[in-house]
Amino acid sequence: MEYLVFPFHLLYAVALLVLTSLGLAIVFGMMRVVNFAHGEFLMIGGYALILSVEVGVNIWVAMFVVAPLVVGLVGYALERLIIRHLYGRMLDTILATWGVSLALIGAATMVFGFQQRGVPSPLGSFQLGGYRDSWYSVLVIVVSAVLLGGTWWLLRRTRAGLLARGTMQNAQMAEALGMNTSRVYAWTFAAGAAVSGVAGAVLAPLTGAVPTIGTAYVTRAFITVITGGANALTGTLVASSIFGTLSEVVTRWYTPVAGHVALLVAAVVLLRVMPSGITGRFFRRSL
Repeated sequence: MEYLVFPFHLLYAVALLVLTSLGLAIVFGMMRVVNFAHGEFLMIGGYALILSVEVGVNIWVAMFVVAPLVVGLVGYALERLIIRHLYGRMLDTILATWGVSLALIGAATMVFGFQQRGVPSPLGSFQLGGYRDSWYSVLVIVVSAVLLGGTWWLLRRTRAGLLARGTMQNAQMAEALGMNTSRVYAWTFAAGAAVSGVAGAVLAPLTGAVPTIGTAYVTRAFITVITGGANALTGTLVASSIFGTLSEVVTRWYTPVAGHVALLVAAVVLLRVMPSGITGRFFRRSL
């Protein structure tokens, strides 16, 4: 069983990148909105889980119902109030969402302080060779796969997904055909936020929650999504697989810091070789 330990850890590393990047991939990959508040969506999802559990809500209900609902509503309000006025103005969007990020961190600090809050991991452990691993790590892998597969199915196989894709590709044509593109943009942004909410809730038992927890995720999420390229889902999966594998291999043989450095170097090299991202060179017909 020893030979299964390293592949399991590789799969877990890839799943973490997919989980933290998927919500951003929907918003940036489809809508071309540079959302600097993505990390704070993860933070809000974590707090939504922790606060819900503290008042007696079942942890699974909090994780898969309360957290995405809360963060989805925050995303919907943000799109309606700010983002909808900034489409096509990337620099303005960066500045606006950066401001929202700082405001959310400040608000969370005033309400919760800097003391870390968390909930215990709800699952036990299992033996894998000479090592013990948590069943919660398996849950992270499963949730990442389900979110990725569910998002693909929704966008590829449903009418709502078809309308969203059509609106993002040619909003003027969609509007000429009678679509309420403003509503499609709002719900697409809210869906991306809700996915981030699930990610933040899933990670909360592992990392806890502090107001600045989003900064631990947002850099790697942006690197993954940008390197993945225009095709949001395929690009995120491929980039996560490359970066997760590389980071885990280097971490195993050297240190976690070296693993992060290797990820950054690989991203720079890939973007230098493929400026339009991995899916700009390969997988062009994928989603």
